[in-house]
Amino acid sequence: MLTLYVIKNCDACRRARKALEDKGIPFQVHDLREDGLSAPLLEHILHRVPLMEVLNKRSTTWRQLDDEEKENLDANSARELLLAHPTLLKRPLLENGDEILVGYRDGDYDSL
Repeated sequence: MLTLYVIKNCDACRRARKALEDKGIPFQVHDLREDGLSAPLLEHILHRVPLMEVLNKRSTTWRQLDDEEKENLDANSARELLLAHPTLLKRPLLENGDEILVGYRDGDYDSL
């Protein structure tokens, strides 16, 4: 079964969820705020998607970070930031077996 990682108030997440529902594709939802982001789950995601591809530097959360945190970013500190602030993950994330699709634009799920 597919897993859709979302944040409820995210417009792209709502559109992705609706696209899957409209296609009748079964999926489960993992809300990153409510269900959290554990270290094992983060590593599971990063095993499939490069770190810098999932780090959302356009988010409100990113803009609210201290400049020091943003400037001295390496793989370890980025992981720590993601665990402390799950909203720094680009979303939605759709896990389809060994593949994770990052983000959503209309038509992205047509091949499912």
